[in-house]
Amino acid sequence: MTILKGIRPVDAPATATGRGRIVFSSSVTPTRATGTTAITREGSLFSAFTSAVNGVAAALFATLFPADCRLCGNPLRNVSRLPVCNECLAAMRPVAGARCSVCGERLDGPYRLSSGNGDALCGLCRRLEPPFVKAAAYGSYEGGLRELIHLLKYDQVRPAANVLGRMLAEAVSDLQPLFSDRMALVVPVPLYVGRFRQRGFNQAELIARSGLKILSATSLELRPHLLQRTRETRSQIGLSRHQRRENVRGAFAVTEGTEVDGREILLVDDVFTTGTTVSECARVLRRAGAAKVFVATVARTLKAEAEFAKLPADATEEVALAAHG
Repeated sequence: MTILKGIRPVDAPATATGRGRIVFSSSVTPTRATGTTAITREGSLFSAFTSAVNGVAAALFATLFPADCRLCGNPLRNVSRLPVCNECLAAMRPVAGARCSVCGERLDGPYRLSSGNGDALCGLCRRLEPPFVKAAAYGSYEGGLRELIHLLKYDQVRPAANVLGRMLAEAVSDLQPLFSDRMALVVPVPLYVGRFRQRGFNQAELIARSGLKILSATSLELRPHLLQRTRETRSQIGLSRHQRRENVRGAFAVTEGTEVDGREILLVDDVFTTGTTVSECARVLRRAGAAKVFVATVARTLKAEAEFAKLPADATEEVALAAHG
């Protein structure tokens, strides 16, 4: 599955049937996409009319849509609801290389440890078992992917949720083989009511809805109000790990405990930073009776270079052996 699978160039043939829609581009004449060859007419009167329409349409779209990509600043060749060029979207690649089998941290060289069943673990997950079974993320929280998430969260560019949803769907696909046959409940990490009113939407919910449309999975059911944030928390930026835990402790509650009891939960968020927020949500869900909790995010921060410092003291010999092959 690729991110841009669902994106069709403006001048490409349409596949849908029916009345179609008008598609505008700065480089081609607008045509109605009906799945058949566009009908053209001859005659100066018609040409003058279409030229006038094209001029009005170009002026309208120049007013409504930005002329440049919001990420790289290069001119957009085609008008789109998402003001990001195809080159920037294509540069957002999945995380490569070995990753922790639990939290998804990238592992390199001697920093990779094995659990009892042979799965690779980071030092933190080896020392302290998280309350979730596994976390999966599409890409690294940096560069264009980070800016795209910010366009959605802070600049209200809601069409970004569609692309981010495709990325989330790929992360969920990595987790689905671990699900049981029973339908799993998809729970977006909630915003506090004040933040929700200020922003107008919960980005995790928008991304989850878009991702489920891509998956078309009958084994996943979106339950956006199953978890609520009971108090406002300060920004996690700049806080230590201990401060982050204290910041979110007691900030979440399950609204319908009977719905959670014995169920598998897929917790969804836009970014996995240190895992503090999703871990607190997972703990609350587990206390309410959830059988298992899985975590899927669009992006995660990667700090593989710090893994060696996090290793437990009794792992020193194992690290040395791994380093020497």
